[in-house]
Amino acid sequence: MQKKKYKLHIFPTPDALSAAAAKWIADHITKTLKKKGRYTIALSGGNTPKQLHKILSESPYKEQIDWSKLHVFWGDERDVPFTDDRNNAKMAFDTLLNSVPVPKSQIYIMRTDIPPDQSAEEYEKILRKYFDDSEHSQSFDLILLGMGDDGHTLSLFPGTSIIHEEKKWVMSFFLQTQNMYRISLTRSITNRSACIAFLTTGKNKAIALQEVLEGNYNPDLYPSQVIKPTNGELHWFVDEAAASLLKH
Repeated sequence: MQKKKYKLHIFPTPDALSAAAAKWIADHITKTLKKKGRYTIALSGGNTPKQLHKILSESPYKEQIDWSKLHVFWGDERDVPFTDDRNNAKMAFDTLLNSVPVPKSQIYIMRTDIPPDQSAEEYEKILRKYFDDSEHSQSFDLILLGMGDDGHTLSLFPGTSIIHEEKKWVMSFFLQTQNMYRISLTRSITNRSACIAFLTTGKNKAIALQEVLEGNYNPDLYPSQVIKPTNGELHWFVDEAAASLLKH
């Protein structure tokens, strides 16, 4: 059993979760920007963030958030063209970024028009210009993460070596089960974030969620277990279906 080092937020439905997460994120941005001049956020792919993005792109959050001070990154990407609906950056532009005034110069997609290893190297260089390399320094103000029904997060899939990477901040690798390359942040840069928030919905996630939060530590089977902020906060926003097996 793992020691509890996270805050669990449970909501009756995915819509209720999205509404609450939107308010929480907007408040976190506002609070952070009272102390510093920029807010760095890494977005997630998948289906769960789509409703969240829609809410954030509309009133009152469209007006409340100072979008001009946001610097936007991604946690991972599939090596497919930006025009492909499976592309995480395309999804974020379609559901959020095309509707809010974040300066384009402050949006950093993981490129898929170059070889994936080159893309990973370029992205790491961008991040190292933003974030201090010293051991205890903070990286992102917020990373939004999802979790698959196999317990993966980012592109940290069960049985892949990237799960244990500690030096590189960004890696690319060929994922045999999907027959495609993936580009992903590693746990080393992710765990230095000031705040990490998982958004997880659906009965199909219940077994993995129970294992990740309450099971034995086995990240090769449930990679989401390696997400443990060094000095930051860890939040899980889940719906009742995903939480149905938890013993909380």
